Amino acid sequence: MLLPDNIHPENSIYYNGAFLIQILQNKNKLDLIDLYQEVKKIRNMSFPVFILCIDWLYLANIAELINGRIKLCS
Repeated sequence: MLLPDNIHPENSIYYNGAFLIQILQNKNKLDLIDLYQEVKKIRNMSFPVFILCIDWLYLANIAELINGRIKLCS
C-alpha cells in the first residue's frame, strides 16, 4: 500500500505521509489530534489513513513521539 499499482497514488500512504511531513516541518511539534486537524485543512484524509501514515513515519524513523507530541526526527 505504500506504492500501490492498483489504486490512485493520491490514496497511498507514501503520498499522504508527505503531507504530514510538510506540516511537521512548518509546525515543529503537534499533538495527534492537532496534527490531524492541520492535515484536514489541506487534504481530505480519513483518520485510519492518517494513523497508517503516522505508523509508517514512525517505523521509517522519520517521526517520533515525545511527551505526547509528534515531531520529525533530527
